Amino acid sequence: MTQFKYSVVIPVYNTTSVLLELVDKLQSFFDDIKEPSFEIILVNDCSPNPKTKEYLTQACQNNSHVKVIHFGRNYGQQPATICGIEQSQGEYIITMDDDLQHDPADIRSLIEMQSHDIVIAQLLEKKHSFFRRLSSNIKNHFDHIILSKPKHIKMSSFRLISRFVATNMLKMKSPNPFIPALLFMVSLDVVNVPVKHYPRAEGVSGYNLKSMINLFSNLMINNSSFLLNILGRIGIISSAGSICYASYLVLNKMTTGVEVVGWTSLMVVVLFMGGLLLFSIGVIGEYLIRLIQSTEQKPCYIVKNIESSNE
Repeated sequence: MTQFKYSVVIPVYNTTSVLLELVDKLQSFFDDIKEPSFEIILVNDCSPNPKTKEYLTQACQNNSHVKVIHFGRNYGQQPATICGIEQSQGEYIITMDDDLQHDPADIRSLIEMQSHDIVIAQLLEKKHSFFRRLSSNIKNHFDHIILSKPKHIKMSSFRLISRFVATNMLKMKSPNPFIPALLFMVSLDVVNVPVKHYPRAEGVSGYNLKSMINLFSNLMINNSSFLLNILGRIGIISSAGSICYASYLVLNKMTTGVEVVGWTSLMVVVLFMGGLLLFSIGVIGEYLIRLIQSTEQKPCYIVKNIESSNE
């Protein structure tokens, strides 16, 4: 049962004074559209900056619409977002970043398309680094191949989803959640709306190479058998090639009686096959690790405490 019209979910990591500005802008937006029924959920992903907690508490004390959730350790943006969605009570859930690269005023564009199950902001002229833009484009390509994401849809963390989508997303438990996979597993009624992307108002992005690799591995391993299929095909092709090469060596020996000296080619084949086998074992081991984590039913996050102005 929903208690609000809109829930705004914002994962927070190391952000400080910008949080107060973000909350004020959200309040102004909902005042402008004359919508009093909303909540703002700030999920503190165990930020090491002590000032972050101070500003979160201040935001909570200043605005009765704000609720703050604190983690006891860092889990990452995806689990933090899932936590906020699970704690939300809105008919529609809006997710966005904590650094004002998403303008709260642009929520209007998302709301105008709320007849769809999923509305995703298409960020124009992204202010991310070249490396992050490149990795994002690669991930978008694999989202289309693996998740059946419509090819024209561009992904971002600035989105609006219906309660129907949120409820069914939360039914799928995983210690390594990947939100796009959960979204498209529930519905393909998705649209983009173009919005402007702004420079970070504070700090630097928490997304580094390790974060990108973890996110990509969640897509490739937790949400598909893509790598296993690729390894299977490579194995078949390699086996066929090895048999053909072995047949060639035997026939050459029988017909010419000349010993084939191909030491270099032999070493190349041995090293290639050995490397392929080790890589395959590594991939299969990663799948087994994820399966063990799933059977252990470990939560993707643990809430330490919750602050609200009503307490």
